[in-house]
Amino acid sequence: MAKLPYKVELSSENKYFWCACGLSLTQPFCDGSHRGSDKKSLNFEVAVPQTAWLCGCKMTKNPPYCDGTHNQLEE
Repeated sequence: MAKLPYKVELSSENKYFWCACGLSLTQPFCDGSHRGSDKKSLNFEVAVPQTAWLCGCKMTKNPPYCDGTHNQLEE
């Protein structure tokens, strides 16, 4: 897992799968590495193209978006 968020360009034409477990090698998106665990990815879409900051620490209260929680985590 990363402490900092990931800046990504999101398209309104795609469906996205945000990695919620931190195991994916294609962060912040899911690559299926969670298979066999109780974790699941979060599926989402956006209505308009946008730049977004997706959570890297996986502790956000507003998944998949960063809410600054990483600032309160210990190093």
